[in-house]
Amino acid sequence: MASDSPAGAAASAAPPKQPPPEKPSETRRRSYIVLSFWLIVLVLGLPIWWKTTTIYRADLPLDRMLQWADGKACRPVFPLRISVRADALPEKDAQHLVQLTQHAIDDLNDFPGHHLRLQLDPRRDGDADKAPIKGASVDEPALTIHLAPGEATSATLNPQAPVLDMTYVPKEVPSVNAASSTLASYIADQLQKTFDEEKSIISYLLSASAMSSGGRRHALSPEDADALAKRTTKSLRYAPTYHLTFSLFTDGAVPNSWDVDRALDDYLRPMLDVLRPIHNFTIDTQVQLYATPGVQSQVLGKEHLASFINAAEWPLSPSIGDAPTVNFVVFVGNQTIGIDSGAETSQSWMIPQWGTVYLLSLPPTATHVSAETLRQPMLTFGGHLLSLLGTPRSGSLPLRLSTLARIRSTDLLLRAASSLGSLARLARALPSIAIPRSVADGVSKSMHHLERACSSLGGPEGLLHARIAEEEAERAFFEKSMVGQLYFPDEHKIAVYLPLLGPVGVPLVLGLVNELKNWVRRRKQKAAEARDKKAQ
Repeated sequence: MASDSPAGAAASAAPPKQPPPEKPSETRRRSYIVLSFWLIVLVLGLPIWWKTTTIYRADLPLDRMLQWADGKACRPVFPLRISVRADALPEKDAQHLVQLTQHAIDDLNDFPGHHLRLQLDPRRDGDADKAPIKGASVDEPALTIHLAPGEATSATLNPQAPVLDMTYVPKEVPSVNAASSTLASYIADQLQKTFDEEKSIISYLLSASAMSSGGRRHALSPEDADALAKRTTKSLRYAPTYHLTFSLFTDGAVPNSWDVDRALDDYLRPMLDVLRPIHNFTIDTQVQLYATPGVQSQVLGKEHLASFINAAEWPLSPSIGDAPTVNFVVFVGNQTIGIDSGAETSQSWMIPQWGTVYLLSLPPTATHVSAETLRQPMLTFGGHLLSLLGTPRSGSLPLRLSTLARIRSTDLLLRAASSLGSLARLARALPSIAIPRSVADGVSKSMHHLERACSSLGGPEGLLHARIAEEEAERAFFEKSMVGQLYFPDEHKIAVYLPLLGPVGVPLVLGLVNELKNWVRRRKQKAAEARDKKAQ
């Protein structure tokens, strides 16, 4: 058989037939193709990918932002100018009394951030000084002291203006050479009492932040701190505008009308006009018949007040725009508020951060609520509105409102600084988070107005700049494009890129590896051929 012959054995032992050798031009062409793909990826693809996927991070002054948050960039100081009018005293005696009073105030002051600076008012003719001070100029004093001789030493706050009317016994006036005076000590003590509540509130606000005045604060007893904490909890968060809703609810078909516009104009708008430098207000009214309260008991106890409002059926107006709503409800019915013994104690109660409910008793046949009937409800609403806004309780209304402006300035200043600190810590903790240019602009504006607010906390400009600083800081911190990056971790990025880069990257890498192997093999072959020629 053929398989037994030598020729057949030789044929079966022959190596398999190899493909024809690759031409050098084809080898170079394949190398150029692989190289061109890699050049496109490296020169064009990677820069485009880097440019389109790089997260933009605007430069932020992180150290400065943290300094604001830690209280190192600003020490809240309230320089309050106190004007002293003593026309009955010779000018030298009056000036000396002011100096002695200033020394006494400095000795009594335990809150360095509250600087009361007395200044003798220039002499005036006539009764121009009797005009009320309607305030909003930086040059106007925080308080004016009118000194006049009398039979006894006394002090009374003017209810119409930030004026402290004081009488003194002429023999108590210190001589020019006197080093101390009981009258000066009395004036200093009255000033301390006048501004004591303001110092307590500001000190309480500072105690919750890193900012302090020289490391010392006005001493607060545990009882005072607890009372201030409750007041802060009840108060509304600051807003430049509030929406006031006045609602008349009745459990029957009457009364079905009320003279609310006239009542607002007579009893509430004067106070709102005084508050206008601090807050703006919008007002709407409504009447709702057959409104069933959530509690049917005739005498309401404290445990009933929380569920009296029937939120499911009472169409209370919602907030309009960005302004928070304050609700004032007049409910006409036969219910009263009582204590455990059943004795009537009040016709109204205030709901923290919400508003007020007033229980109004009317004859069953009354179909209309007159403005005079609404007088007491409106006065009650006005008082509760001041409480909801965080207005101090002591002092005359003009003085309480000027104090409210300084308290709001402090609160806004602290909140803006806290927001900047939170934003700085967020930017450092998340290097991959985007920081758009708008955030950097907002931070810059906020810090600019913070500096101006810090330098003018005692005046009306301080509130304006603190308000702008807080708005810009809040807008920068809650930037939508930046917040979205918080929910896009690195693991998510890998899961997105792998399905796209895998099918493209594997052929490129394998092609490059094969070309490198072929290149190394060719180099070895050329080296071997060169050695063989040299050996021959």
